[in-house]
This record gives sequence, structure tokens and C-alpha cells, in this order.
Amino acid sequence: MTRQLRKIGQGFYYSFPIQLLINHLRRNHVLLLCWVVLFAMISGNLGQYLGIPYLFLDPVYINKVNFLSFFIVGITIAGFSIAFNIATYIIDGHRFSFIGTLPKPFTIFSINNSIVPFVFIITYVGYIISYQVSNEYLIFEELSILVSGLLLGYTSMVALLFTYFWFTNKDIFKYVVCKLDEKLKQNIKATRANAMKKLDIAKKKQIRVDSFLNLKFSKESVDDYKGFYDKETVLQVFDQNHLNLVLIQAFIFVIILAMGIFKDYEAFQLPAAASATLFFTVFVMFAGAFEYWFGKWSTTAGIGLLIALNIIVKQDFSHKTYKAFGLDYTVKATPYNLDKIIASNTPEIRERDKQQTQKILENWRAKFPVDKKPKMVFVCVSGGGQRAALWTLNTLQNADSATNGELFKHTMLITGASGGLIGASYFREMALRKYRSQIDNLYSQEYLDRMGSDNLNAIIFSLLMNDLFVEFQQFDYAGLEYTKDRGYSFERQLSKNTNGFLDKKLKEYHDPEFNSEIPMMILAPTIINDGRKLYISPQNMSYMMNALDSGYMKDKINGVEFLRFFKDQGSENLRFLSGLRMSAAFPYITPNISLPSDPPLDIMDAGVTDNFGIADAVQFLFAFKDWIAENTSGVVLVSIRDSEKDGPIERKSNLSLLDKTTMPISSIYQNFESLQDITNDNKIEYARSWFEGTIDRVDIQYVPREYLLENQSKTDSLKLENVKRASLSWRLTSKEKQSLIENIKTKKNQAAIQKIKRLID
Repeated sequence: MTRQLRKIGQGFYYSFPIQLLINHLRRNHVLLLCWVVLFAMISGNLGQYLGIPYLFLDPVYINKVNFLSFFIVGITIAGFSIAFNIATYIIDGHRFSFIGTLPKPFTIFSINNSIVPFVFIITYVGYIISYQVSNEYLIFEELSILVSGLLLGYTSMVALLFTYFWFTNKDIFKYVVCKLDEKLKQNIKATRANAMKKLDIAKKKQIRVDSFLNLKFSKESVDDYKGFYDKETVLQVFDQNHLNLVLIQAFIFVIILAMGIFKDYEAFQLPAAASATLFFTVFVMFAGAFEYWFGKWSTTAGIGLLIALNIIVKQDFSHKTYKAFGLDYTVKATPYNLDKIIASNTPEIRERDKQQTQKILENWRAKFPVDKKPKMVFVCVSGGGQRAALWTLNTLQNADSATNGELFKHTMLITGASGGLIGASYFREMALRKYRSQIDNLYSQEYLDRMGSDNLNAIIFSLLMNDLFVEFQQFDYAGLEYTKDRGYSFERQLSKNTNGFLDKKLKEYHDPEFNSEIPMMILAPTIINDGRKLYISPQNMSYMMNALDSGYMKDKINGVEFLRFFKDQGSENLRFLSGLRMSAAFPYITPNISLPSDPPLDIMDAGVTDNFGIADAVQFLFAFKDWIAENTSGVVLVSIRDSEKDGPIERKSNLSLLDKTTMPISSIYQNFESLQDITNDNKIEYARSWFEGTIDRVDIQYVPREYLLENQSKTDSLKLENVKRASLSWRLTSKEKQSLIENIKTKKNQAAIQKIKRLID
């Protein structure tokens, strides 16, 4: 019995599929890494916080998740699987020389090399089912359509590619490969020598294989093929499949080129998951070819390539600049130095700007009865991608509706960061259109649906299909030409999602703000060069900067006024969408904008310095503290947050060695918002000491577990520990959208809205 089990175990261990898997684990770490990344993406172990898994579990094509979107993803995954087989065959085929004697050797090799792709596709389907049921609430029939789309796309592509290999294994080699490769290799001795070396390995250093799966998927012994070895035949097999690799790789590059060129047409905008898979396909093919040509020197050659690439980037031979649309980059760059900053912030300039803004304050005051001092409202919105955008818009709609429009009427200023400013900008624009009788209903569900529409697919598609390969397309804005990069894709999609309402120049908001038709808004992204803020507004506001004689935070000038500083570059013509993009420049997703200065200013998300907008509101209050104290009955700070201010303190246990090593840094990152909260609270308390009036603060917070606790009877099937905050992404699931919209109904948030109503009555 023991002997029988040992024999079965040896038969299993020395089967071709198992030996290929062991060979991958031993040698092909780069190829396996691509699979590991894909597994991590679909399982949520990579990028869960950013919503990356949703790109695979709920792929969007032409703004829809349907059979076709999954079909396209299935096609690209099949292409990646075949690329994996090709690369493995090129790299390791010589270690199993018996396959050179088999009919249709590559097909048989692929069948036996399918453990990893097969496990992936089964796992992928499982995660799709789990996600769609729990997040998109699909019924069996709808789910079946999506899964069948994926599987049909996968099988169709596999059938197509293997049909190609079925015929090219004979025809291309016989009529093309021999002549082309032999002529080429006569002139490239290193290539010929490398191939012959692999043949020697094939002859001397074979990996033991006792059985394999044949074309009928049945087990067949290798014994019948042992002892047969023809050097020229094996060489031809290697050469022929290498040519297939080159042809398919060239075909994929043509596809990428075409999609990059025609990316403005929705039909060419593949689901982001398909774009990512195509990228991995090219990478795997390149890795396979690289390993084939360099052999044992591939690691050294790879390091050399990275060093050379680093030198090229360092020498600025391939400098990539993401521009702010509307600014003129062809004129002389404005110098950026301390002298220039100080010169733009003199007492005379600040006083002139204060007098101009005071006229706006007076226009705001004129909206209310003369005999009753109104409350002045500052709306401060937090950053947080589309999560913050939808939450902010939803909150403003509900709070303004509950106060019969009085909230926005009392609002003088809007500050904040990232997605929150996008949601607030959309509501502000609709309020302007309502004021001018261009729309009827300011609180329509349609606007929430639009704000919740996907904006990540366009960014990822442009990153992988355009920014990395195709960068020569231009477009015209305000008479100037710019490159169609992923910043362009982000703005284009955002404009589409918001009815085109926000596609304006900065200067178009000057008069509506000045006449107090709408509140003032300050965009305050961070200048990476020195950590200062860049204050973007259609109004001159040098008073927002600290100064030595201002009496407030006297140590250092904390910012730069965009409108004045880049006047020669046409600052007033800045596309407002570009201003929003600067304020929402999330690393690696929405690119950092470089401004036309010397040295160039690189701009980062406003959340780096203050993710909640409190600091800017307090700074504005300080600049006009006397006027506000005299003409109002106090200030109300309405803080719209997509996070909980005082969340539960988590116990950290069972920490790994890596966790303990990275804790000093990771703890700072994880508590970044808490650190800002403490700083902002101190600023508000300090403001109460110098402002001769009342300062009330109202927090409206997105805390999903509170809604669940208050509605347990309605959601008995859910567990509190499974309730997650919506991801920090430009893509939300249906479940996340529902959570964000319903969370305004919690007792705390409803009490906060009622408090606002009482304060401004």
C-alpha cells in the first residue's frame, strides 16, 4: 500500500503540469509577480482603499457594466494567459526537449502550463459573484449574463489565438521563419550563440518529466519520446515561437496605439481592468523576450537598463509636464523666489485686495434686512475623491433644502480640498443657474446620480493606453495647445458627468462672486517645492497669506496668490476644471500639475496641508474680523466631512515584523487627518480669543456604522463589523453610493442640520 501511494505521489510530482509550476516558483518570479498582482487586485488585498478591485469586479464600458464590458475583460485576460504561456515556452522550453518532438508542441505546452491561469479565472469568477451579489444586488439571471460574458470572451480569445498557433507552427516556419531568422542570425553571432547554448542545456540539463496531458487532455507517458533529439528541429521550434511572440506583441502595440489615438471616442475606451491586463501582457512578453536574449545575464542587463533609464530621466531627456489648461506656457516663466513672494504681498497690495473683497461682503450683507444682523456661514468641505464629492453634494442639497435655501444664502465662503470642492463647486454652479432661472430644481436626484458616475476608468485608461505610449495628440483650449494626457481625460470625464456646467474659465466666476450671487470659493492646493499653499480664486486675495506685519501667524508667508502671480501667463483664463484638478491631485492617479514659473511649481492635493478647509476659513475670518464682527451676529463654520472626527481607537494586535518596523511611519500616515483636526481645533479656539463675535461649529459627518446601528431592524442581514467606509477613489459601487446618500439621515446629521437652521434663523 505504501509503495502504491509512493508511486502515485511520484507520478503526480513528475507530471508536466506540476513540474512547470515548480519551475515557475524556482525561476520565473517576474512572470509570477504579474499573476500575484492580479490575484491581489481581484481579492482586495491591493488597492482596496483606492477602489482598484472594483475595476475588475465591476468593469465599466461606455458608462455601463454589462455583458460586453465583461466580455472585453475576458478577452484581455485570455491574451495575458497566452502571453504567459509564450514567455514561459521561450524561456524554459529548452528544459523539456521532449516537447520538440510532439505534434503541436506549443498547444500541448500551454495545456500543461494552465494551472495558474485556470486557478485565476475560477477565483476571479468567485469574487465577481460575491461582489455583485453583496454590492450591486444582482439577481441570478443578471449575474449569469455578466459571468457568461467574461467566460465567453476568455474562451473566444483562447480559441482564436490557438487557431493562429495551430497553423503558424507549420506555415510561418516553413515559408518565413527559416529564411528570415537564419539571415538575421548570420549577422548577430551573440543571438546564435545564445540559442545554441540553450540547445546544449536542452541536451544535458533536462528537468525530469514522466507524463504530460496531450491534446485530448488525457495522461500520456514521456517514455515514447525519450532518446529522440534533433538539434535543428528544437532550434526551429524556438525560433518560430519567438517570431510569434514578436508578431503578437507588435499587434498589441498597434491596438494600444489605436486606442490611445482614438481615446476620445467612447468605443475605444476599454474598461480599466482590460487596460491594466493589456499592460501586464506587454510586460510579460517583454520579460520573456528579455530573458531569452540575455539568458543568465538578464538580471544584470535589467539593472543596467534601470540605471540607464534613471540617467535619461535625471538628465531631463524625456521630461513630462502636466499642464494647467488655460495658462500660457510659451511666454517667459515668472520667477519663483522669496523676493518675488514678498513683493506680491506688500501692505499696500493686501489693503487694496481687502477693500475689494469688502465690497463683496457688503453685497452679501445687502441680501438681508438692514435691521437684523445675519449669521455668516463658512462651508468647509473635506477631501476624499468621489466619496467626498458625492457626500458634499448630498449634504448641501439636504441642508439647503431643510433651511428653504437659507444655508447657501448665508454662505459667504467655501473652502476645502479635493473631492469635497468638486461636489461643492457643482452645487454652487447649480445654485447660480437656479438664481438665473436656468434650472428649476436645485435638489434633483439627477445631480447625485451624475456626481456618482464613474471617473476612474477614463483616468486609468489614459494612464495605461496614452501616457505610457502615445503622447503626441494635442487639443486647443483658449487659443493654446496642450497634450491630451490623463489630466485631460480626468477633466473631460468630470465635465461630462456634471452636464458641462463646470467647464468655465476662472474669470467667469468673478462677477457672480463679486455680486454675491454665489459664495466665494478658494481652491488651495499645495506647492510641493516648499509646502506653501497656492490660493486660486477669481478675486485677488493677498490677505490670505501670512505676513510679517499682519498680526496673525507672523513667522512665514504661507502661500502664493495664483491670480496675481501668474498674471502674465493668463491666470484669469485658467480652466476652472484644471483648478479643481490641482486641488485633487492624488499621487499616481490624477497627475501633479506643473505651473509656468522658474523653477516650475509642482502642485499637489490641497489635503496635504489641510484636508478640511478649516485653516483657510479661519484665515479669511482674521482678515475681515472687524467688519464681520460689526455687520453679523456671528459666524457658523459648517464642516462637511467624509470621515468621523472622533472615531473609535483601534487596538493593534498580532503585528507582523513588517508592521512593527513600519509603524513609526505608517502611524503618522494613518493619523494624518487626526493631526490636522487637532491643529484646526486649536486655530478655532485661538480665533475665539481675537474675534469679537460668536463662532459656532457644526460637523456633518459620513459615518456608515451609525446608520446601520440606527436601522438594525431594516438591515438584520448585515453585521456591524462588515460595514466599511466608501473607498478613496474616483469610482463608487452601488452599495457605497447608497451608503453615502442614506447616511445624511442619521440622528447626528439630522440634528446638525436642525442646528444650522436654528443658528441662521
